[in-house]
Amino acid sequence: MARGVILLCAGGTGGHLFPAEALAHELIGRGWAVHLATDDRAERFAGNFPAAAIHPIQSATMGSKNPLAVLGAFWKIWRGVRQASAIIARIKPEAVVGFGGYPTLPPLYAATRRRVPTLIHEQNAVMGRANRALAGRVNAIAGGFLPQDGSAAGAKTVTTGNPVRPAVLEAAKTPYTPSAAGQPFRLLVFGGSQGAQFFSDAMPQAIALLSDAQRRRLVITQQARADDVARVKEAYAALGVGVEVSPFFNDMAARMAAAQLVISRSGASTVSEIAVIGRPALLVPYPYALDHDQAANAAALAAAGGGEVHPQSTLSPERIAALIGALMDQPDRLATMAAGARSVGRPDAARLLADLTEAIASRKTLSDFRKGTHA
Repeated sequence: MARGVILLCAGGTGGHLFPAEALAHELIGRGWAVHLATDDRAERFAGNFPAAAIHPIQSATMGSKNPLAVLGAFWKIWRGVRQASAIIARIKPEAVVGFGGYPTLPPLYAATRRRVPTLIHEQNAVMGRANRALAGRVNAIAGGFLPQDGSAAGAKTVTTGNPVRPAVLEAAKTPYTPSAAGQPFRLLVFGGSQGAQFFSDAMPQAIALLSDAQRRRLVITQQARADDVARVKEAYAALGVGVEVSPFFNDMAARMAAAQLVISRSGASTVSEIAVIGRPALLVPYPYALDHDQAANAAALAAAGGGEVHPQSTLSPERIAALIGALMDQPDRLATMAAGARSVGRPDAARLLADLTEAIASRKTLSDFRKGTHA
């Protein structure tokens, strides 16, 4: 029989759901029953989520300045609160844990109203809007990159790192293998749902500027929006480069482990997975992120020598070709970068977050929890 129920809440994107999935596996291994509250976007990512039940909850973003749109969003969120409150009354969770995104607002708010212990996890170095709205109400904040400082939020924060999925921990067992001259060079390029278009436009042009010998070595895996897949494939085919292009790869962790170089955006989950697996990366923060959180996330990896941060505005095809070409000819440098990335990985983040979740569920104070972790 399960020790009790923990309700996890996450927005319906991979960036929110993947760390929730990692915590779910850890909690289930400790004997808890896990439920998930999310929105209808989650079907693409939640198919393998190890939850006893998945509860779709109504919510809405608050980005519009139109008064009618704002009113409609508030009404939808309030309906979600009532929905979530009924679910909480029925499943009686010992704790409710949120991972960001607007779908977490109704269940976390409902839980605080019902005096259920609550915890939010913030992946990024800058707290997102939904988590900022909840920070004053919850019992504790777990941080991927957030500092424990003297601010109101910092006083509630425990730095756990970002949980990574079991597939990432498995991929981390594969040591980095540099590619010597004449050997295949595996390049992984991805950008998330919003950030991939730049790479679809720029990467084929950049690869065209490499030498024939360098192009012959390349084996590229690239994520692209569904609308761009055909044209990206055609562009690489014209160059004679081996490539797989898809909107989504179910085995991304294994592909990362196989790569000699990663070029990607710097969302929190991405940076955390690159670090745990230990791969050299050229990080291109998404320039339109509201809080510029991706630049802050990337800085941690760059500081350890595990990656380079390149603003999108500086990356002409010529510049990208120069960066890739130079690194292809410097396997020792890439191996050093891989070691630097691995040095800041937190493979134990799921365990630490589960420890904090159990402490909150047992209504232990943060002060007592911190004493216990340093005993």
